[in-house]
Amino acid sequence: MLTKLLLFIHTNYSLSHSENRNVIAWTNLMKGYVQNSMPIHAVHLFQEMLHSECYPSIYTLAIAINACTSLHSLKLGEQLHAYIIKYNVDFDTSIGNALCSLYSKCGGRLEFGLKAFRRIKEKDVISWTAAISACGENGEAMKGLRVFVEMLLDEVWVEPNEYTLTTVLSQCCEVKCLELGVQVHSLCTKLGYESNLRVQNSLLYLYIKCGCIGEAQRVFKGMDAVNLITWNAMIAGFAQMMELSKDNLSAYRIGSEALKLFSELNQSGMKPDSFTLSSVLSVCSRMMALEQGEQIHARMIKTGLVSDDVVGSSLVNMYNKCGSIERASKAFLEMSIRTMILWTSMINGFAQHGWSKQALNLFEDMKLVGVRPNQVTFVGILSACGNAGMTIEAFNYFKIMQKEYKIKPLMDHYARLVDMLVRLGRLEEAFNLIKKMDYEASEFIWSNLLAGCLSQGNLELGCHAAEKLLSLKPKDVETYGLLLNTYASAGTFNEVSKVKNIMKEEKVEKLKDWSWISIKDRVYSFETNDKAHIESSLVNKSLEDLLVKAKNLGYEMLESVEICDKEEDEKTSSPSIYHSEKLAITFGLENLPNSSPIRVVKNTLMCRDCHNFMKYISTLTSREIIVKDSKRLHKFVNGQCSCGNVGGFL
Repeated sequence: MLTKLLLFIHTNYSLSHSENRNVIAWTNLMKGYVQNSMPIHAVHLFQEMLHSECYPSIYTLAIAINACTSLHSLKLGEQLHAYIIKYNVDFDTSIGNALCSLYSKCGGRLEFGLKAFRRIKEKDVISWTAAISACGENGEAMKGLRVFVEMLLDEVWVEPNEYTLTTVLSQCCEVKCLELGVQVHSLCTKLGYESNLRVQNSLLYLYIKCGCIGEAQRVFKGMDAVNLITWNAMIAGFAQMMELSKDNLSAYRIGSEALKLFSELNQSGMKPDSFTLSSVLSVCSRMMALEQGEQIHARMIKTGLVSDDVVGSSLVNMYNKCGSIERASKAFLEMSIRTMILWTSMINGFAQHGWSKQALNLFEDMKLVGVRPNQVTFVGILSACGNAGMTIEAFNYFKIMQKEYKIKPLMDHYARLVDMLVRLGRLEEAFNLIKKMDYEASEFIWSNLLAGCLSQGNLELGCHAAEKLLSLKPKDVETYGLLLNTYASAGTFNEVSKVKNIMKEEKVEKLKDWSWISIKDRVYSFETNDKAHIESSLVNKSLEDLLVKAKNLGYEMLESVEICDKEEDEKTSSPSIYHSEKLAITFGLENLPNSSPIRVVKNTLMCRDCHNFMKYISTLTSREIIVKDSKRLHKFVNGQCSCGNVGGFL
């Protein structure tokens, strides 16, 4: 309605009363156009004004420059700048502010914007904020922070406002400059902005991005009012902390807090948006919390957010990570819009579950509909080929990726090729590929090679891989465990003793082996040799019964070198009947419906014996057993595991 009114005034007043128009009338109408997202009309009006021989004021020129900025027309803006220089008014505050914004937003010419800022004689808070924002918008956050420090030290004191402070906090967040951020927090308190919602949200993002989740919680609890941005920041922060956590157990505890926050958000009466649901689904993925993920899926259907491409991709990824590839596929097919991210998520899901044929067929479908794959898509394709032992096809896709799609190989691409060669027992080829890489091999690559060496008894190469792995992750208890078992499997127990002595000298932490299972929104945790559960007659008897039945099918208990949490429990060649995942699986079999898959999360690698035992149990019980250890997802169905029996095992 306002837009139509502006056009009516312009048309009618321009034709019949133009002689009565003064500069104020022209300027006000131009301002109305710019404020109502009609900058092209403001520019035309400015040209009409000049032709009518009514000369613009400084304020008129500033509005005209703002119109050019809205149009992203640098060329027209430069013409106006020349006009301004001609009349020597570029020192004016409003004009300098507008020019700074023009150059920073149109073409990324930050230096020109800062020059315009420096020309201003009387800088106000808008001037300083515009200059600081310009730096951030052009990827120069550190420069923006230096401008802020300059503002505070300027001989003419200009007090920062909430927009200045939020801009500075976001730049501290971007470069993870916690020290300055804490000082800005103190300044916010001093200036009376600590209770300002925009400032509080910015402080939340800062502390979350810098990993200070405790400080973020203190800010959150001290807020009198919160909005959806606040809730989203906290939930996304917990999701981020899960990815940075040192093990699955820490991640699970953090994820539980995130789900608790999401529950509080629902109780507050606010409606979560696509960003909220995407963050919560990523939390469910990491926790393997399928029940909660299904509840969120139901909410998505109810609110119509299921068609959102970002949330849809997160949903498919959640089902994949929870080991439910069938539901992931169903959710994928129900999506009306399939983005490259969604296609890639589904291809990687198929590959992760060992459905190589489906992954490769889906890739062909993706190309047929004209969706261009990216680097991550090819990670899934190479993984699918590796799982199926399709060496020739894998290297062909590797070449296509580079020649046809001009994608430079990343570490993850080489990792999938190395994994494939290790699966096929071609350890020397895998090692030669590592040596030819343009990158220093990652932890994942060396741990894969080490696992292959352990499996095939290649002591020399295994020790080299362990040495490389320890150089990347010194004092890593799992790497030492793999090395111990490599020596033990080769019968070199002197070397086992030497490695144990090194571990004592280096004060390597003992292995804390925990597993947990979620049943009806309640979490049950288990540790190796957990006396509380072993002494429970039901769990103990059920586990022993399973052991007897498995042995009748041919199961033989494998012995390994264990690094237990307690020094006195440390043993060599110790039986693994009471490992945490066995206790958790047995508990799940006793307490879940017969048709339900068993989902267990473990904070360390599985041992070879437990992996072997799970295959027999999946056959005996006709149940899907899904174990997520510290490296990968293992899905046991009818005596087979999705990892192809080549995962790293302690």
